Amino acid sequence: MTYPRSHLVDSNGGTYHVCSRCVRRTFLCGVDELTGRDFSHRRQWIQARIFQLSKIFSISIYAYAVMSNHYHIVLRIDPLGITDEEVADRWLQLCPVESNGEREATLQAARRWAIISDKERLAELRTRLQSLSWFMRFMNEPLARLANKEDNCTGRFWEGRFKSQILLDEASVLASMVYVDLN
Repeated sequence: MTYPRSHLVDSNGGTYHVCSRCVRRTFLCGVDELTGRDFSHRRQWIQARIFQLSKIFSISIYAYAVMSNHYHIVLRIDPLGITDEEVADRWLQLCPVESNGEREATLQAARRWAIISDKERLAELRTRLQSLSWFMRFMNEPLARLANKEDNCTGRFWEGRFKSQILLDEASVLASMVYVDLN
């Protein structure tokens, strides 16, 4: 029997080994021997996205590996001890206000103030900034869009949702990090 992810992920944080896999024999990175196309540049997309999101979310990256059709990350969700203003600023880094493709400073400032003044919304965003599911959503969605655009196709790029395994003790964290590093 399967369990909802909310029962598998501790809302108070924790350390996890997560994995996302591509569908339809899609290459995430490396050279596709069938077509001869080189997708090695996608490794940089993933690395940049991991480090960008780890600065915004309350997440520490312990190890990661990018394979030909999937990636692994060992990460820790940390308690979020930041001010209301920092919550709004971090969220606006994830979801900036855009007008005709350019960020408008006045719209950005108005949205920031709206977030800060709405305590319910602020609490929701604070929770999202320390959520594994939201981290993975912001990790996978932009990568899928870039890859689909590059491959000139539409549809799913990732196989289902991400896989996650909570690491309950130091030995399991180290074992997962070794596994990821050996990949």
